Amino acid sequence: METIFGNLQGLKSSQLKQLQRLYHQRIPGDRITTPEFSQRLAAISTEVNQPVCAYINRRGQVIRVGVGTPRQTQIPPLELPRYGAERLSGIRCIATHLKPEPPNEAALTAMALQRLDALVVLNITGTGFTRRGGGSTGYVKEAYLAHLTPQESRTLITSTAAPKVGESQIQSPSWNISPPLDLDDLADQDLVDLVENLEAEFQREFIAQEVDADHDRVLIVGLMTSEMTPLQFQDNLLELARLVDTAGGDVLQTIQQKRSRIHPQTVVGEGKVQEIALTAQTLGVNLVVFDRDLSPSQVRNLEMQIGIRVVDRTEVILDIFAQRAQSRAGKLQVELAQLEYMQPRLAGRGRTMSRLGGGIGTRGPGETKLETERRAIGQRISRLQKEVDQLQAHRSRLRQRRQHQEVPSVALVGYTNAGKSTLLNALTNAEVYTADQLFATLDPTTRRLVIPHGETDEHQEILITDTVGFIHELPASLMDAFRATLEEVTEADALLHLVDLSHPAWLRHIRSVREILAQMPITPGPALVIFNKIDQADSETLALAREEFPLAVFISASQRLGLETLRHRLAQLIEYAVDSR
Repeated sequence: METIFGNLQGLKSSQLKQLQRLYHQRIPGDRITTPEFSQRLAAISTEVNQPVCAYINRRGQVIRVGVGTPRQTQIPPLELPRYGAERLSGIRCIATHLKPEPPNEAALTAMALQRLDALVVLNITGTGFTRRGGGSTGYVKEAYLAHLTPQESRTLITSTAAPKVGESQIQSPSWNISPPLDLDDLADQDLVDLVENLEAEFQREFIAQEVDADHDRVLIVGLMTSEMTPLQFQDNLLELARLVDTAGGDVLQTIQQKRSRIHPQTVVGEGKVQEIALTAQTLGVNLVVFDRDLSPSQVRNLEMQIGIRVVDRTEVILDIFAQRAQSRAGKLQVELAQLEYMQPRLAGRGRTMSRLGGGIGTRGPGETKLETERRAIGQRISRLQKEVDQLQAHRSRLRQRRQHQEVPSVALVGYTNAGKSTLLNALTNAEVYTADQLFATLDPTTRRLVIPHGETDEHQEILITDTVGFIHELPASLMDAFRATLEEVTEADALLHLVDLSHPAWLRHIRSVREILAQMPITPGPALVIFNKIDQADSETLALAREEFPLAVFISASQRLGLETLRHRLAQLIEYAVDSR
């Protein structure tokens, strides 16, 4: 039995049968509709006293019938046969409307979201009327034909110049609405000619707007809840834009919403989901990134309604880690973190994961492909965990050897992009990769450094290790996977806590790093706070930092300012740490 969508409350069985019979109708392939089909749809709508929508493919087959407005009965993007900014979906909608007025914005927005070939709105009379000269009863007073039109241009906003929170740079879709038509004029419209011309223009526009085929075109979505301050919210969005940039994406737009709490199904409200979908379709976005972790069901619901891939902040960080890891240990730990993240999300991969397995060893008593995949991932996680444990034991032996030689060790810690690798290079002439990006380096790098002894001024040798940058709300899977890296922190005699003083959220960064250090299984050694990038900070910020942290050291690693002072303070720190063992 053909399915009827929308508001079916109060409908009689005879009315449902009339709606189901619409599926047996066929429209000529080159016509938008026929007078007979339009009158039949209007007659049913009059009888049920509700709007009715029929969705028709390019072969003239009715593929969906809904009771309600185009907005209420629209097809989710993932269920459309073809979807993309460069073409139309291959479906047109014939909709009835109970009031004598042109298509409203909600109907036109639904047309844009589905990228319909055309939208026909039939204004019905309510009771029907007898045509002049007698004949059949008519129910259509007038008709309107609407279709999308290509945008002249769409401005690309890159992540380096991402819009500030609260800015509205969303472009409305462009559409064309005909004057009132009678059914004969409507029937004379050539659908094939209309669609071919429109898609040719969309294709030209899409090619002209393609920035870089290798880069994701990203829409960022931020949700400000009651426990966040506006400043924290803005910092989170700017940081997420930096993360997307580091991962290789281009931020086209940022959308925000303020809610007292997260919507359990879609994080943001239903209206905002529609806005996201429309903006993504209008700007040619191919990835939506949320500023918080999403559950598997939320990802599934959002992708169904928006029609493109949806990821969260953790997935962006994991992607960066996968790109940046160089050593075998780093690659193992990244893969482990990704698999642990993926495992609970397998159920969200759609119907393909629920089929029975078809290979040797997978045709058990009713084992589904989903269960097989989950089991394989579980086995891979176990193997990786063993390898990571072996690497951890190897690192532990190396640390014991260093401790046996009584060479003091220092770990560089700090928020990501604070300048740790730059400082390591400046102090030791190392050649660690540096860039103005988040998580530019992941693998721990240890170098020898000669500093004056705290009391005798004689030269002494210490080991200094550059560690992975911290970030607020570091995903738990990464905390677990990067044990080997983070153990460099807990095993070090002392810490150098580097802070980017030029960042507007530097105080928050200090708190985030201290919170992560407090979660370590072994209490780290004493820490010296070092404020970096003082050449880029204003005088008020410098004065505040000196007042709040009187024992801190102020440097610019890139300009090599304050490094001698740092060496002497580091010597004092080492002496204190070694004496306190």
